[in-house]
Amino acid sequence: AKAVSLLLVWMLLHLPLQAAAQGGQGVAEVTQLRLERGDDGLYLSAVVRFELPQGVEEVLNKGIAIYFVAEAELYRERWYWSDRKVGQVARHMRLAYQPLTRRWRVNVSPVSISQFGVGVALNQNFDSLADALDAVKRIGRLRLGDLAELGDEPLHPVVFRFRLDNSQLPRPFQIGVAGHADWDLAVERSVRLPLEPLR
Repeated sequence: AKAVSLLLVWMLLHLPLQAAAQGGQGVAEVTQLRLERGDDGLYLSAVVRFELPQGVEEVLNKGIAIYFVAEAELYRERWYWSDRKVGQVARHMRLAYQPLTRRWRVNVSPVSISQFGVGVALNQNFDSLADALDAVKRIGRLRLGDLAELGDEPLHPVVFRFRLDNSQLPRPFQIGVAGHADWDLAVERSVRLPLEPLR
């Protein structure tokens, strides 16, 4: 009877998340994408909207860092063949709670942080989880390549992806979160964007 009760509690806790995902709402949404022209190249800025699932927040509060990855690809259209990829970039973000200072830290790196450590990353500290998540959700100035790679078309194909990267979690957590709806946070958007001045 106790096992049945625990199973029912687990189902009640996880059912709303699964229902939302199946209903087409998704757990993440790209609300802004902007392709910009700088003096030294092309940049992409993005804004992603999502609510951190309860299970992920509980892990964070226990002092376990979580990881996000934003990736973008830029293509040049070709009428005689498939589009040619002319730019690609990734940004890795590590979000962690610092119990001693009671602050939140976001590490940002162009390479996998779990593989190369936080020594290669830029660090920002925040007073609240909400502020730290805002920094994660606003992807600024991803350098996609050189201006010379673009054609004369008014719109340029871009693919943007954002996800919670479970592959960078400690190995026991990777096994434990596999298949859980809380940890399946990802979004992809393909769009043709005009080239705008850098803000």
